[in-house]
Amino acid sequence: MAENKIQEGHQKSLDLGDLGIKWTVVGHLQTNKVEKMIEFASEFQALDSLRLAQLINAELVSVGRSLDVYVQVNTSDEESKYGIGPDQVIDFVKELSRFPALKPRGLMTLAILNGNPEDVRSCFRRLRAVRDALTAAHPYCGIEKLSMGMTSDFEIAIEEGADIVRIGQAIFGKRPTKDGHFWPGLLP
Repeated sequence: MAENKIQEGHQKSLDLGDLGIKWTVVGHLQTNKVEKMIEFASEFQALDSLRLAQLINAELVSVGRSLDVYVQVNTSDEESKYGIGPDQVIDFVKELSRFPALKPRGLMTLAILNGNPEDVRSCFRRLRAVRDALTAAHPYCGIEKLSMGMTSDFEIAIEEGADIVRIGQAIFGKRPTKDGHFWPGLLP
């Protein structure tokens, strides 16, 4: 199961603890939520800074476990999105070797939100090209998988080589905002 709200994910993991579910955290992680995430997640799909890597690694070492991670790459070049630049991935992944509790498994991206299918496709192609260049340069780095595509664009992501798509909205519906409304333009 995947969750992007740490408090909710933690509570769900407690409620469903006897089912043996593995939990993935997707989305930007505030540093003050690292300890709580470590309590339940077996995978994190938004590693986007060495500072965060250091904090997560330290927490993991203190409890004697490891965590599968996906590096978030900003393939749309949008300033509003988290993630490292595609040209930084090789150096970033090399640095991850300093953090033995982190187990790099793949790359993750969010496509451009303009709705143009060819722009979306370009983001996914770019991530695949980054992964291919990384594995050619460092074949034993552990990065193999691509997590890309959400409810609105997963078909394109699959066509472009996604191993993982994030389609929670298609399954569970749209999440209301804190005031109970749905995001503008989205119907409940």
